[in-house]
Amino acid sequence: MQRSMTRPGNHVIKSYEIYADMLFRIALVHLGSRQDAEEATQETFIKLIEKVPKFKDAEHQKAWLIRVITNHCKTLLGRGWRKREVKLESAEPIAVDNPEELALLQLVMAMPMKYKTVIHLYYYEDYPIQEISKILQISQSAVKMRLQRGRQLLKLELEGAESQ
Repeated sequence: MQRSMTRPGNHVIKSYEIYADMLFRIALVHLGSRQDAEEATQETFIKLIEKVPKFKDAEHQKAWLIRVITNHCKTLLGRGWRKREVKLESAEPIAVDNPEELALLQLVMAMPMKYKTVIHLYYYEDYPIQEISKILQISQSAVKMRLQRGRQLLKLELEGAESQ
């Protein structure tokens, strides 16, 4: 039995052109690996093609894509083989011009998932708290609390790095 092969519509191609870079950055922050981030981005667009969700507007679609890739990253990080994975110190570095910016990004990437997701969406993607709340389907007070705790973790890490 052959599967029907249909070409993705223009809406998927257009969505890819608009959101692929942003989704890749979100996945890279969560997963810390270029290859895993590329796979997560690809899986997100495959889900878009398979599920064909109806969106109210562009912001609704963007929020849906962010939620799908965030959930996919959580799934990947929760797999047993990934927990046993050994990170290579010589892995491909992330391209950032400023060394201080790179150090901060590495600290964000090392944070627990619930903090780095909120911090990334707030500081790197410029989402307001209300939008983050809708995207992650958590309350605004939970977003504020995660931002506060994430900032505290970053502050402790930065102070620890300066004292060494």
